[in-house]
Amino acid sequence: MTKEIMLNTLEKAGGYFNSGDLEGYITTLYAPEATFHYYPPELPQGRTGARLYYGAFLQGFPDAAFYPEDIIFEGDKLVVRYRLDATHLGEFNGIPASGKQISFNGITIMRWQDAQVVERWNEADFLGLLQQIGAMSAPAA
Repeated sequence: MTKEIMLNTLEKAGGYFNSGDLEGYITTLYAPEATFHYYPPELPQGRTGARLYYGAFLQGFPDAAFYPEDIIFEGDKLVVRYRLDATHLGEFNGIPASGKQISFNGITIMRWQDAQVVERWNEADFLGLLQQIGAMSAPAA
């Protein structure tokens, strides 16, 4: 697996995600039986789980846009520090649309095989996202 293949695939999949093409994003980036270490336990693994997870996110934030800020390659892994910008236009985890624009950061590690992600870990600032849409208060200083 070359860096160029990983980067080209990530860029193509990111374009699908940013345009709201969930199926293009999932089938371009993820192997059919990919393992996701950040899903809620009730979600299935593989592309089926990806459709449920990202579908629910895009229902709440249909204009979501993913911006890689740093990319590091090591063997069969690619690490991305990213920013995600969106507007809360639909229900998200039972929280009604607020119309608020949000921006949060995250770091993800993807293990690749045959030009697709077969395993992924992700840490994102979902607490900050919930605070931005008014679902949680910021901690007192």
